[in-house]
Amino acid sequence: MSQQPVRIAIVGLGFGAEFIPIYQRHPAAELVAICQRTRKTLDEVGDKYGIDKRYESYDDLLADPDIDAVHINTPIPNHAEQTIAALKAGKHVACTVPMATSVEDCRKIVELVEQTGLKYMMMETVVYAREFLFMKDLYDRGELGKLQFLKASHQQDMDGWPGYWPGLPPMHYATHCVGPILGLGRHEAEYVSCFGSGTIREEMHDCYGSPYAVETCHIKFKDSDLSAQLYRSLFDVARQYRESFEVYGSKKAVEWPLIEGEELVVHTAKKPEPEIPERVECPDFAHLLPDEIAPFTTGGVYGGDGGEEHLSFTQGAGHGGSHPHLVHQFVELLLGRGEGYPNAVQSANITCTGILAHESALQGGALVALPDFTLSKPKTDEVRATVLV
Repeated sequence: MSQQPVRIAIVGLGFGAEFIPIYQRHPAAELVAICQRTRKTLDEVGDKYGIDKRYESYDDLLADPDIDAVHINTPIPNHAEQTIAALKAGKHVACTVPMATSVEDCRKIVELVEQTGLKYMMMETVVYAREFLFMKDLYDRGELGKLQFLKASHQQDMDGWPGYWPGLPPMHYATHCVGPILGLGRHEAEYVSCFGSGTIREEMHDCYGSPYAVETCHIKFKDSDLSAQLYRSLFDVARQYRESFEVYGSKKAVEWPLIEGEELVVHTAKKPEPEIPERVECPDFAHLLPDEIAPFTTGGVYGGDGGEEHLSFTQGAGHGGSHPHLVHQFVELLLGRGEGYPNAVQSANITCTGILAHESALQGGALVALPDFTLSKPKTDEVRATVLV
């Protein structure tokens, strides 16, 4: 691709509208079109942000030769179908989580990316949240030492959300806790074991054939002595919204606060007992971004002009300032300058970990292996070093 601005279209204008001004101000991107089935919303958003190209039809948008890439922010059941259609139409794809709702659809997307040479990035917020970037920075600089164990959770009350949510198996939407577990060291899940616990209201059991209130999964990493634990709940569990990630290294460990808004806790080995834990205010990582979009890590987009914020953003405490990082990573990926984590294979590994964890729970905790298409091909030491740098 040339070094002309990347021409982006945003599909879905609920949560998706949060990204419009970030793309508009990114120095290497051009927001050229928006797509929304509801004309009233389409025109309201288009007028607010000065966007002339407005599509009610996704097929018509994909036929537009002036669009290089689509950023999909539609309901979960549409992700795979719309991603596949975009890749077949020759468009690069960024898609909000999860990648798909079945292993087979994840496979189709990976195969299409391999066949076409197009780029795909799953827009997982947690792996660009300031808390994760703080831990990643500690890890990359060697301050954590050898990784010994990882743990994550995502607990949320989904009552009142759109119709496809009731009864959803918790692990079918687990990317917010699987993503950081695998993303810290760019590991891959090799196999999983998961147990269901408790029961949701009986009227939701038949929606997906799942009764579980909580699902708890262990992940064994490929080519590593590491394992990790994560747990997920969606209904009938008393808990404040929490996306947590904790890392235990030989030199330092970092634990997420129990209550939203409190500080991270860093534990340092070999200190006198009272001095081992230390509360740390997590720094912002706007310095990693172009100046034009750096302010979006702390404000400037969400709920502006007295408007209502999207519920996922409100409950998720602003997604840790991740949105401008996601935009920048995707644009850099398309320009051939960035990693674009997670790419298609990595996204399939993250997403299928959750899907197959639920299958494990239905089998009483049986070990279930991740399919080969979710695992990267072996790398030489030289290539691996380049990636990690």
